[in-house]
Order: sequence, then C-alpha cells, then structure tokens
Amino acid sequence: MSSQTSIVKGQAAEPPGPQGTGIPGTGSGLRGHPWLTLVTVAIGITMVALDGTIVAIANPAIQQDLGASLADVQWITNGYLLALAVALITAGKLGDRFGHRQTFLVGVVGFAASSGAIGMGGSVSLVVAFRVLQGLFGALLMPAALGLLRASFPAEKLNAAIGIWGAVIGASTAAGPIVGGLLVEHVSWESVFFINIPVGLVALAMGLLILRDHRARNAPRSFDVPGIVLLSVAMFCLIWALIKAPAWGWGDTATLGFLAAALVTFLLFGIWEAKAAEPLLPLSMFRSVPLTAGTVLMVLMAFGFMGGIFFVTFYLQNVHGMTPVDSGVRLLPLTAMMIVASPLAGGVISKVGPRVPLVTAMIIAAVAMFGLSSLETDSSFAVTSLWFALLGLGLAPVMVGATEVIVGNAPLEHAGVAGGLQQAAMQVGGSLGTAVLGVVMASRVDTVLPEKWADSKLPPLAPGQEDQLKSAAEVGVTPPSPQGTPEQIAAAVKDVVHDSFMSGMGLAFTCAGIVAVLAAGVAFFTKRGSTDAGPSVHV
Repeated sequence: MSSQTSIVKGQAAEPPGPQGTGIPGTGSGLRGHPWLTLVTVAIGITMVALDGTIVAIANPAIQQDLGASLADVQWITNGYLLALAVALITAGKLGDRFGHRQTFLVGVVGFAASSGAIGMGGSVSLVVAFRVLQGLFGALLMPAALGLLRASFPAEKLNAAIGIWGAVIGASTAAGPIVGGLLVEHVSWESVFFINIPVGLVALAMGLLILRDHRARNAPRSFDVPGIVLLSVAMFCLIWALIKAPAWGWGDTATLGFLAAALVTFLLFGIWEAKAAEPLLPLSMFRSVPLTAGTVLMVLMAFGFMGGIFFVTFYLQNVHGMTPVDSGVRLLPLTAMMIVASPLAGGVISKVGPRVPLVTAMIIAAVAMFGLSSLETDSSFAVTSLWFALLGLGLAPVMVGATEVIVGNAPLEHAGVAGGLQQAAMQVGGSLGTAVLGVVMASRVDTVLPEKWADSKLPPLAPGQEDQLKSAAEVGVTPPSPQGTPEQIAAAVKDVVHDSFMSGMGLAFTCAGIVAVLAAGVAFFTKRGSTDAGPSVHV
C-alpha cells in the first residue's frame, strides 16, 4: 500500500524504516506511537493548564514587588487571555498547514522561553509583554495537541485518549493554586514562571523523539490573510468588551462600541470566508450538525462552569477566610472527580456514543449548580464537597465528549482548526459567563444590600459609602471598620456584606444551572465523529 493512501479504516500510512517504525534505520517503534504521543502532548499541555491558575496566586506578590497598580495586575491576566483567544483558530490553521508536530514543538519552546523571560522581566511592563507572547505560544500548543491526538488514534480509541488528556488538564488546574501558593510563599513569585522551563525541556525532548508529522493529503497550502485579520479583530473586540464591561458598564458607549465592532467584523469574516479559495475557518464544517452542537455545547458549558466557579474563590477566601492554598485544597473534590471521571467518561463514550453521556452529564452539572446556589455563609466542608464533586462528575464527560465531537466530526485536514475552535469556544464561553454572571451578581447585591442594611438597624450610609460597600460586597469583602467601632456593629456589617454576597452568588449559580439545562438540550444533537481518525499521509 502506498504511503499516500488516505484513511479508509483509520489505519496510518506506513512510514519509512524497518518494520514501519517511523524512525529510518531503527526498529524502536517510538516515533508516532499513539500512547507515547499522548504522554508527550500531555506534558506540554501541563504548562498551559497549570499557568491558568498558578499565576493568579502570584499576582499579589508581583504587585507588591514591582509596585504595580491594580490595572497593571489585571493586564497580566487579560493580556494573556486576549492573546490566547485571538490566536487559537489561526494557530490551528498553522498546524494544518505546516504539521502539528512542528507547531507543537515551536509552542513548547516559545511558552517555556517566554515564561523564563517573565521571571527575569524586572518591570510590570515587561511582565505584561511577555505574558502576551506566552499567550500566543500557548495558542499554538492547544490545537496542535488535539490535532496530534486526532491523527494518532483510530476513531474507537480517540475518546479514551481525550479522556486522559482531560484528566491531565484537570490535575494541572487543580495543582495550580497549591503549587503556586507553595512557590510564592517559600521561593519567589518568579519561580511560578521558571517552573515551566524544566517541563518544557522534557516535552521538547520527548517531542523530538516521539512525535510524528501527520499531514492530510489535501492539507491547506496557502493562508487566508484577510480571514486571519478579520477573525483576530472580531475576537479581540468581543473578548475585550467582555473583560472591560464590569468596569465600564454594559450600557457604556465603549462597551457597546466594541460589541458592535465585534458583530460587524464577524459578519464581514463570514462573508469573506464564504468566497475565499482556502478559508481560515471553512464554513462548510458547520454543515455538520454534531460539530455545531458540540461547539455550542462547549460555549454553554464554559459559560456556566467558569462563570459560576469565578465566585467560588471569593466565597472560600473572603467569606470563609481561607488562604489561596487552603481554598485550592477545598476545591479538590471538584478537580479530583474530573481527574477520575475524564478517562472513565472517554471509555463510556467510546462504547455508547456521546449523546446519552453528554445529556446525562449536563443534567448532573445542572443539579450541582442548583445545589451550589443553596450554599450559606457557614456551609460545611461536607456540603461544599458534595456539590463540587457532583459538578466535577458532570463536567468531565462534557469536556471529553464535546471535544471529541468537534475534532472527530471535522475533516482530518482541518483537525488543527477544529482544535482551535474547541479552545476558542471555551474562552468565549468562559469570558461571557464571567461577565454576564458578574452583572447578575452586581445587580442582586445592589438590590439586597440596602434592604439588609436597613433590616439590621445600622446607621444610614452616605451615597459614596454605599457604592463602596456594594463594590466590596460583590466579592465578599468586608471593609475595615473605623477605629473604635463597637464589635456588635462590625459583626452586623460583616453579616450584611456576606449575606448580600451569598444572595448574589446564589442567583448567579441558579442562572448557571439554567444554562446547563439548555446545554443538555443541545447535547441531544451530538454524535460520534463520522470520519475515522488516523493520518492519511506521513511526511
């Protein structure tokens, strides 16, 4: 059989070398081995997943050490997220064009190098600049990893591979607050970034030895530059509006302007893609109902999960008074369940298909979110652990199944774009959920706090004081009482603030639960990828 034979039954074309090992002149069988490929990409993805939570722990230390303002610290996070979200689909296209192996290795080297540069930056402007660069290289890594899995595993084993991949992401995300807290406390904030260097070196060494260059026979040979520009501008305007809306206000001219610009640019992008010879994001992909449903499901899942869980950290640290490390430990039932359930979900989905597991999982997630809406200021560890564990049990199959539905239903030549689409859907959904549920929280606090203040018979607040108190209550923070304030008054203020926060968080999780129910309906339209996995051409 020729090495140019396209996949018909999910079998990879035989590479050169004895026994088809893929390493000329050897019989090691390492090059292109599916499970070793999974281990390699998992190590690389560990850096990105760990970075998603570990940096938040370091931000206060960075602010103090570099004399940064609050806006500067926000840019450390926002710059990274903007670069990541804007570049994901384009990065996936690069993998489809030049090979996912090359793209992955460039992403690993760039992410590790920019991490080291952040640690040696010495000023907040350099930290922000290198964080943007880090986000761009992170965008190369994520779609390339999924593209490599898509090309390395036959259809019947792809879910299991993505399940393990999801477990690694869950474990890395869970470890972030704990590892970050320990490093900041006992070493330095710079070590939070330096830790990526040894991880990157291991991923690079294994990648050079193990990863195999898979490219579809009809892989794209040119770039849709106007499409890249239009999509990048549209994604930037959308994510920027969602990031800034809480500060600007949803009715502010700037917010509405960026949202309008995003809408217009997305429309122009769609018009251009419909006529482009080799479009960046082929609109024909969305003729697949399962792929479209998987993308919408990913957006809704991220909306409910990331939007709701955003408030949990404030609940644990500001209401319960936990340290960042302690709050990370308190969240372990959630992440531990995701770690355990992800590979199990992959096996179940491989046997019965994605539809029933995804519908069931989103219903479980909805129950957990409704349960979290009932938390109180003094809820016990057992109660929070129950709802966190149930949420993890519901989310794991969705992370695995929706990813496989998107990537598995895309043609092999667009595997990288599909991987970028999956990640972009998560970024948009998470940003949208955080912004919208933040508005829900703020609106609820604005309504409830004055009522609770009056019910507690506390002295009337001046207009400026009331606004400051509302802002603090939105994150569960009790402002320090003036010196000489009676303990009874201070305790009453604390109760009002915490009760107002809990009311807002409860409503936010109720909304997240409703979104999860809608997502369960969308999951009815998913099905297993119709195109076999496996490479069509070995280059």
